[in-house]
Amino acid sequence: MQRLRVGWLQMDIIWESPQENIVQVEKLLSTGEADVWVLPEMWSTGFTMNVETAEPPEGTAWKAMKDWASRKNALFIGSVQTRIGIKARNRLYAVFPNGHTLIYDKRHLFRMAGENQFYEPGDKQLLVEWMGWRLAPLICYDLRFPVWSRRTPQYDYDMLIYVANWPELRHAHWAALLPARAIENQSYVLGVNRIGYDPNGHRYAGGSVLIDYKGEVLLHSGSAQGAFIAEIGLEALRTSRERFPAWRDADAFQFIPNSPWG
Repeated sequence: MQRLRVGWLQMDIIWESPQENIVQVEKLLSTGEADVWVLPEMWSTGFTMNVETAEPPEGTAWKAMKDWASRKNALFIGSVQTRIGIKARNRLYAVFPNGHTLIYDKRHLFRMAGENQFYEPGDKQLLVEWMGWRLAPLICYDLRFPVWSRRTPQYDYDMLIYVANWPELRHAHWAALLPARAIENQSYVLGVNRIGYDPNGHRYAGGSVLIDYKGEVLLHSGSAQGAFIAEIGLEALRTSRERFPAWRDADAFQFIPNSPWG
């Protein structure tokens, strides 16, 4: 049986202060052990459009994740404000205990906050293989776009992971879309959100949650700050897919127009 201890941090991110957030993460990590740890979107700065605070690739925040991955012997996942050329990228790092790192650049940039004006979008999905599991990490606004998240033979995963700074104003959407992604893809889904306020007046209600392949909540973080850990099984997921193989009837990625009348 392939079991995975999934851990995540729900935290009040200190605005544009990587060093303070590193200290905060250190304290939260001391409370438990997991095989994979997931941090919120832009965990070291908050969701800022000030690209002057962006780090170079493999900067301070990445080095902290590398250190934690080594000391905890765990995979670490989280996005960081990263400068690539003139613009920045909202870049997710997946850092293994040996320091090997995979990246995913946020595909869908949140234009309502101007993210598309200051950041460049990515154009590639990422699959992370770890302890016999296939993990598909995405970032916040990506949650609204089911085609990008869809499980296919080429993008076949066991758990979707969304790291986010999702404001309370639209929290009902967060709560509805996460189980939808789990059900339609017959996959575990983990959504990791922040709490607290940012200087732009946005409040974040948390609501980080681990959902199973049937859309049922396994562990919900509520609005509390802390480290949360749950264990999931791969055998149960595979059995469920075999017993209810809805994936076999999925539509192909092809637009077929209606035939004209006449």
